[in-house]
Order: sequence, then structure tokens, then C-alpha cells
Amino acid sequence: MEHDFKGKAVAITGGFGHLGVATAAWLGERGARVALIGRGAAPAAQALPGVPADALRIGGTDLVDPQAAAQALDTVQREFGRVDALLNIAGAFVWQTIADGDAATWDRMYELNVKTALNASKAALPHLLANPAGRIVNIGAGAAFKAGTGMGAYAAAKAGVARLTEALAAELLDRGVTVNAILPSIIDTPPNRADMPDADFTRWVRPEQIAATIGFLLSADAQAITGASIPVTGRVA
Repeated sequence: MEHDFKGKAVAITGGFGHLGVATAAWLGERGARVALIGRGAAPAAQALPGVPADALRIGGTDLVDPQAAAQALDTVQREFGRVDALLNIAGAFVWQTIADGDAATWDRMYELNVKTALNASKAALPHLLANPAGRIVNIGAGAAFKAGTGMGAYAAAKAGVARLTEALAAELLDRGVTVNAILPSIIDTPPNRADMPDADFTRWVRPEQIAATIGFLLSADAQAITGASIPVTGRVA
């Protein structure tokens, strides 16, 4: 199924990471105007393979800070004249057992996975509600529903993303904005390959496959879907 996003403005948090870049490239190829938002300095356009050269790049944004989130989304609105969709891709992972870990890790996982999505969503809402069919897509994880060893803090945070998705979808049910989450398994990125060199990479999910699922959720065909958490797991059990 092919989609045309010509004229649509999409804000992408975690925009400088592998999934953010792949998603921006996928949407840009189909006509969307994309704004990449990240904590680090904005990279040069040539450092973002496949991303349109005219993509907006907003660096130095700590989305844990509500004011920084508001400033970033206001910039997208000012530059593009609209915000049709927000993709909350920003997040972080730490492997740490409960016995050997500390509560600070749980706090940090909550900040980087839940608060970033919360703050960006709140900042985007006034702009999304100005359009007839706004979209929010959050990146969760399968661990939101079943955690394994060392996954406690991360899984609890991603469970928070799932509940945020459901609560916000319910709030916006009659206001034209859908809110959904995608739950990937292991994403096939260079860092993950380096961390797990003996794994079968063909079983993992490619960023482009997640981008295509996001694209469907942004399309008119997905207007009836809201509050859903959609597994995109490849062949990872």
C-alpha cells in the first residue's frame, strides 16, 4: 500500500538516531516535510542519508524539559505553518538487574522514555488540534507487556508509554487526533549488531519496516485506529 504525504508536516523526536533518520527518509520520499528533533547538535544534512535536504533539524533539545519541548514544536509550527503528526521516537535503554541496580536508573528510564513523549505530546497538541486529522505515534517496546532479566527499569518505562498512549487516545477520541504506539523487538541497527555480533540479524526488525508501519498509522486508512499498541517484532520471540 502506497501513501502520499505531500504537504504534511511531521515532527520526529529522536530524529538523529537510526530509526528517526530511516523514518524521516521514508516519509520524505513520499512527500512529507519532516522536522528532526534531537538532544545532540544538529548534524549536517549530508550526514542524514535519504533525508530531504530541506528537512528541519532542531538540535540541543532536552525533551525532559517541558519548555524545551514546547520551543521545538513551536519552531516546527513556525517553519512549516502546521504540524500534522508527532512521532515520539526519542528513548533510551539500560540493561540492569534489580539486585545489582539502583533506583536512579528507574528514574532515568522514566524520564527518557515517558517524560519525553509526554512533554512532546503536550507541546504538539495545540498544533495537532488545528488540523482535521492529527496523529501521534509513540515507540514503545514488547517489554512493556513482558519483562525479562535486566529489563525491569526499561520495561516499566515502556509500559508507561503504552498507558500514556491509551490515556491520550481516550482524551482525544472525539477531537480528530489518533494516538497509537508501535512495539518493536530488536531493531537492526549498527549499534545492536555490534552489541550482539553472534545474533541472527535476519530475525530482527529493519528500521524501514517500522517506518512503513508508522506511515500506515499516519495515513487516512488508519483513521479508525487509536489507542492501539502494535507489535512489530520480526521473528524475535
